[in-house]
Amino acid sequence: MKCIPDLWIAVLKTRDFSKIFRIFSTVIHRQNDGRKTAANWRKYAVSAIMDSLKKGVPVMAVRYTEEQLNTIDKSLLIQMFLNQQEQLETLTTEARSLNEKMQLVMEQLVLANKNRFGRSSEKMTDLQQISFMEVDGNIVFFNEAEAVCDLDAPEAEDLDAAHVRQKKTKGKKEQDMAGLPTKRIDHYMTVDELTAEFGENGWKQLPDAISRRYRFVPAKVEVEEHHIGVYAGKADGHMVKAKHPRGLLHGSPVSPTLAAAIMNGKYVNAIPLYRLEQEFLRYGLAITRQNMANWMIRLGEEYLSVLYDYLHRKLYEYHVIQADETPVLVNRDGRKAGSKSYMWVYRSGHMYPEKQVVLYEYQRTRNASHPREFLKDYSGICVTDGYQVYHTLEKEREDLTIAGCWVHGRRRFDEALAAVPAEGKKESAAWLIMKQIQAIYREEKKLKELSSSERLVQRQLVIRPLVDALFVYLKQHKDEVANKGKLADAFGYMLNQEKYLRVFLSDGDVPMDNNASERAIRGFCVGKKNWQVIDTINGAKTSAIIYSIAETAKANNLKPYEYFEYLLTEIPKHMDDTDRSFLEDLLPWSPELPANIRK
Repeated sequence: MKCIPDLWIAVLKTRDFSKIFRIFSTVIHRQNDGRKTAANWRKYAVSAIMDSLKKGVPVMAVRYTEEQLNTIDKSLLIQMFLNQQEQLETLTTEARSLNEKMQLVMEQLVLANKNRFGRSSEKMTDLQQISFMEVDGNIVFFNEAEAVCDLDAPEAEDLDAAHVRQKKTKGKKEQDMAGLPTKRIDHYMTVDELTAEFGENGWKQLPDAISRRYRFVPAKVEVEEHHIGVYAGKADGHMVKAKHPRGLLHGSPVSPTLAAAIMNGKYVNAIPLYRLEQEFLRYGLAITRQNMANWMIRLGEEYLSVLYDYLHRKLYEYHVIQADETPVLVNRDGRKAGSKSYMWVYRSGHMYPEKQVVLYEYQRTRNASHPREFLKDYSGICVTDGYQVYHTLEKEREDLTIAGCWVHGRRRFDEALAAVPAEGKKESAAWLIMKQIQAIYREEKKLKELSSSERLVQRQLVIRPLVDALFVYLKQHKDEVANKGKLADAFGYMLNQEKYLRVFLSDGDVPMDNNASERAIRGFCVGKKNWQVIDTINGAKTSAIIYSIAETAKANNLKPYEYFEYLLTEIPKHMDDTDRSFLEDLLPWSPELPANIRK
């Protein structure tokens, strides 16, 4: 076809096949018809092209016969093929992109349903374990007896949260009741009743049958009326008062017992102040939530902050600590409504169960300046969830090491696995990686009772090879994973955090994960769901202090109410002291604490 106009080529370069194929169909038909001269045909082709461009005819609307294709010039066919090839590549790319988007939508749908209706546990149901071995220079998975011990053992949620149901022991009810006050109630028959039953002197007394049951005594409110002796000298008229407990707040009727009840209700049991107000009213005590809020702020600032600051310094003594944060809304903090603030939590590493410290800190933002200030005098290892600000601090300081959290990595693969169809789960990369992480956790669990040095040796011998193999596998297969989606996110997290995830292998005191911090902040999150927002910055700071005391008490197996009462009784006695050494006797692990405070 020597009469093909240059315009055809120009149209071909538009790569719009929905128009081009129709144009060719029309032009070929007219040429074969033989009714038009070359000049007229060229004119018609231009007209047909313009009409087609205006109408936008669909792709492949016309099927061409072999005879029709034989009439087309070779150069044009080549151009058609090349353009079609480019178009196919574009369609393939678009299809791949659509497939990825569809996969993301399916993942979101599956995860949304799981979050709403499914279990929150990330543990695997299949108890077989997987290890790695090298074959021809490649790392592959295989079942290995050395990595699978006690296949019938139940899978723990995490290392230190494993709970084994205890067998009911003989006399357990008596043990539970042993520390409670007992009120004796007698039930005996009269002499007349016995005579009627057995006859005159026809009975003998046997040991009593004893039935014990719990009796609940509802809370009650009493008024303490302190009569303080006042004396004056006859000679000079000077006056003295008898020694008496100092009032917590000048002019306020609040007492250590009442303040402890409010703190225990709000900060331990997550009861909002308006409900506490209603509850106290049932007891005949008319105090408003505003009263209670003011008391909490003032008591936190004047008394409990003293212990908080002391615990902050104590935290620096630990070789390993853990950190986390959670958002919180504060009504009036100088910003527009709905602005996020954050409650940060720092705690001693859970490898130190005897003396645990849990501290909250309120801040308006989530930037690096806050942990930088809080940890300015700390040297050691801090376990976190991978938040970048901690890595920034590590780069700034030689005496601070950041360790990563394996649970956050495992959680990402669990989410990726949830989106995989059931028939393909056990063949997926997410399944294989989850199984290997499970094997690492199972081996770590066996080391729980060992000393720090013994744990380190076993980690190097047993766990390090499993970790090495896992990261080799991740690096070998990262290019096979789609650029978007939960699996890509999981791969990216593990590989980006490798340096921090390996820290536990070099120190026996470092836990594998940050679960202890997440549990420490859980109490605050439960309370947050109930009261939604904190009204003021002062309220947020006070909440941080009181939550710190409450969670520290719980972590050390103390009764929070009794501990609050004791602190608010003892600390006011020492407010004029220049020395804070008296706080040593008030620490949660102090042997000087009264026995009734301990569980």
